[in-house]
Parts: sequence; C-alpha cells; structure tokens
Amino acid sequence: MALCPQLQRFLLNHRGYYNYECNNNKITKTVIKGSGGGGRCCSAIAIDAPSSLTSTVSSIRWGSALVQGAREEMEDDLIIVQSEDDLAGFSYAAVFDGHAGYSSVKFLRNELYKECVAALQGGLLLKGNGLDTIRKALEAAFESADMKLLNWLETSGEEVDSGSTATVILSGDDMLFISHVGDSCVVLSRSGKAEVLTNSHRPYGSNKTSLQEIRRINEAGGWIVNGRICGDIAVSRAFGDMRFKTKKNELLEKGVEEGRWTQKFVSRIKFSGDLVTAYPDVSQVSLGSDAECVILASDGLWDYVNSSDAADFVRNQLRQHGDVQRACEALAQMALDQGSQDNISIVVADLGRTDWASVPLKQQNVVYELAQALVTIGVVSLGIWMTSQINL
Repeated sequence: MALCPQLQRFLLNHRGYYNYECNNNKITKTVIKGSGGGGRCCSAIAIDAPSSLTSTVSSIRWGSALVQGAREEMEDDLIIVQSEDDLAGFSYAAVFDGHAGYSSVKFLRNELYKECVAALQGGLLLKGNGLDTIRKALEAAFESADMKLLNWLETSGEEVDSGSTATVILSGDDMLFISHVGDSCVVLSRSGKAEVLTNSHRPYGSNKTSLQEIRRINEAGGWIVNGRICGDIAVSRAFGDMRFKTKKNELLEKGVEEGRWTQKFVSRIKFSGDLVTAYPDVSQVSLGSDAECVILASDGLWDYVNSSDAADFVRNQLRQHGDVQRACEALAQMALDQGSQDNISIVVADLGRTDWASVPLKQQNVVYELAQALVTIGVVSLGIWMTSQINL
C-alpha cells in the first residue's frame, strides 16, 4: 500500500506508538499493544501493520519497534519517511536516543529530516555526486539542526539539559548513506554475515574511535571521570546538551556550588571548544545483490545483543514468515529477554534482494547460549547460597 502525501507529512509532525493507515486520503490511527515481559511495555510504530511497510520508490520493506523497557520515561524515538519528491527516490530513516528528557528528541524528529532535505537539495546531491559533497551537506544539516535546537531549548526553557543522539540512513536502490552521531549502530547483513557500519561515540574504551573522542575532549579543555565527560555524560557526540557547548562556564559554576569540584580546580580550566559535538560521521555503502537487510537500533539493543546474533535472528525470522515488522518486534523482545533495561528503538529494512524462503536456517551461537546458561546458573546458585547464609 502506497503512502499518501497526507500521511507522509503527518509522520514528520507527530510522535506516537500507533499504527497509521491511509485510506481514501484519510489518515486513521489504531493503538498497537505488545508485551515486553515482566510488566515492561513493548510498543511498536508499525506504520503499515500487519504487513510490512513497502517503499513507494524501491523494493525496500520496513519494520520498526519502540520499547520502553524498565525506564521511567521513554526518551527514544524513530522515523521512517518514504517520498519520491523530497529525496529523489531515497528513503530516510532515523533513530534518536534521548537523555535528560524527551524535548531534544521531539525537536529533532521533526527538524533533522527537513535540514537533510534542504542540505541535499531535495536529494539531487545523492545522485551521482562524490562522498565528499554529500558529507559536507550532511555535516551542514546536522550543524544547522543542532544550532536551532540549542536556540529552541534556551528560548523555550523546556528541559534545557536534554540532548539526543541521532543516526540517519538514506537508502536508495544501490547505495546506502549513513550520518551518525552517538552510540546507536547500523548493521548490514550481507550473504549472512553482519557488517557493522558505525562506531559508537563514547569517551571510554581502547578502540580507535573512543581514543579519538577522548583526545578531542581533552584538547577542548574537558576531562573524563569514570567514562563520563566531566563525570556527567557517557556519550561524546549528541545534539543539544548545551551545558557542554554554549553553557560550559555555567557548568563549572554549578559544579562548584554542588561541591563536585573546587574553585581552584575551575580556575585552571580553559575551554577551547565544545566538549560534546553534533559533528557526524558520514559514510556510504554499495548495496549489491548480496545485501540482505539493514538493522538500525539504539544501544538498548546493541548493549545486550551483538551484531552477528541480531543479523542471524532477523534472517531466521524472515526465512520463517517473511514479515519484517514481526521480525523487528521479535528482535526488540529478544533484547528484553537478554536483560535490556534501556529504552530500545529499532528499524529493520529488508532490501528486497533476497528470496527468504530459499535461505537455509542458521543456527544460533551455541557457545554464546552456553555462556548465558552458565551465567544464569551461577547467579541462581549465588542467590541460593546467600539465602542459606542469611538463614543460618
């Protein structure tokens, strides 16, 4: 079913955990209810449920899911936009992982798409231009969106400390572009093998990206405490977070008032740049006949399910029933079953190149499952031992 123009515009301006349908140019909405296990809420944006959303401009089918998990607030969100006009045949999907409130996510869900469309000249730059040209356009789009967000947060006074990561994918028939800020992740399944296409922007760890982020923060005058910038935030690239950009001196003053550091310590700090930045990593990936599906998700999935297991799980789901929406929701449930307490946002794109009925079923990682079982047995045994000691 093709999306009508009214629905395309509606998706850009409304947040919700609902099923949207367009019949006779009229938008209808129904609530989708799911089970997250243990009393947790599992809600999904299934834009064209129960069938998967099929692009009007390519053979891509989309699924999406949002899960609140055990968190008190839902600060994740996502958006999928199909439009022949806005991006010259490219599909747009993005996942947002907010912190310190939902306000930044709410702003970006509406505005970042518009900035990308404008910077890419309605998608014209995606056709036949080199990566450098596209990278500069997306960098400009992210910078403009961040500046507008910071201004909006300050003038509105709405959750002024809020911020959000954002990972955007632009998918065409033969090419995938990624513009990435934060610790969400994009994984491509190609001939049954998972390819991780993004690196998390976190100020800890020994990998190349983390070391670069730590060096950038230190050179800007910041410091890392227990894997957090100034002992506060555990992601080094994000939108919003004005206390690490336009309000750094206020951050220092507040820290003195709260006793987090001394005035003598503050007197030695010389800021020379933003500690958190919305500068994106931009990349492109050629989609050949062996490209099967793309998984874009927040860290609420990836901190509990590795890329290979996620790709195998989705492939097996599609092999069994071919419904990408069901596969996406099942993947979200898998993250809950693996112990995720975080908000989870997932987008899955079946690229339409694979005859799933002919794909052999791939066995799950036996070693991984055995390790999980041993950990569970160990935890239960420890609990029994502690109970017996208390009762002595």
